[in-house]
Amino acid sequence: MKNLTIGQLARKVQVHVETIRYYERRGLIPEPPRRPSGYRQYNQDAVLCMHFIQRAKELGFSLQEITELLSLRVDPHTSCGEVKKRAENKLGIIQEKIRSLQRIKKALKKVSSLCRGRGPTSECPILEELQTPGGI
Repeated sequence: MKNLTIGQLARKVQVHVETIRYYERRGLIPEPPRRPSGYRQYNQDAVLCMHFIQRAKELGFSLQEITELLSLRVDPHTSCGEVKKRAENKLGIIQEKIRSLQRIKKALKKVSSLCRGRGPTSECPILEELQTPGGI
């Protein structure tokens, strides 16, 4: 595969050019060599790295966590167990967020059911419930 410019890489992995520059500044992808004209020259490794970052973001990993995963990936002393531990930790965080969102959903359903959707806002049971300490 031939080297890619930043614009070509951005199109290939479907991100903005500024995203790639940002990832370079953050150290997620190494700064590539440049042509004499100053244009960056990205290779297939950059494409794979960008796909890794995108997929990890889809799975809920933060950029800091992705940086750590990328470091683990190249560390010869790291085992799959360490990577699995991080994935399971992230899973636990996601499960807690889901539980929290389910509690919010239940509370919103309850408070929404109190309102007929008619009348002045001064008599709105939703607004009254929101101002009640410990409500919902």
